[in-house]
Amino acid sequence: MNTLKEGDKVRDFHSVDQDGNLVKFSDYSGKKLVVFFYPKANTPGCTAEACNLRDNYAELQSKGYELLGVSADSPKKQANFRNKYEFPFPLLADEDHTVINTFGVWGPKKFMGREYDGIHRMTFIIDENGVVEKVISKVKTKDHAAQIL
Repeated sequence: MNTLKEGDKVRDFHSVDQDGNLVKFSDYSGKKLVVFFYPKANTPGCTAEACNLRDNYAELQSKGYELLGVSADSPKKQANFRNKYEFPFPLLADEDHTVINTFGVWGPKKFMGREYDGIHRMTFIIDENGVVEKVISKVKTKDHAAQIL
C-alpha cells in the first residue's frame, strides 16, 4: 500500500458522486478539503463515522473545510446511504478505484481471522494548495469530527 503522507501533493483525480455528477479534485482548488475513505456504505462503522461528520458539518464548514466521502460502492448504493442519513456532503462512487489508488488506501486487511484486500478506513486533510496536511489512520468512527478539528 503506497499511502499518501503528510506533505505529499495530491494528484488531480475525478470520480462520480451518488447522483452520477463528475467531481474533480480541482473543483476544490483553494479550499481546505477532508477526504474520508470508508469500506462500505450502510455498515455500522461507516454509518457511525458519516453521521458523526454530518452532525458536526456546520462546525467543520465554519473552520473552512469541505468534505468528500469515498468508497467503492455504486452510485445507487451511495445515493441510498446519503438519502437515508441526509448527508450534506457528496459521496464518491469510486467503483474503478481511481481515487482509492490515488490516495493508496487499498490493501490487505484482516477481519475475524480472514485476510482479504479492501479499503482502509482513513481520512486525509488537504490544505488550500492541494497538499496533505494530516492523515488520520486510526479513525474513531463515533468521534471523527473531533479528530479532524
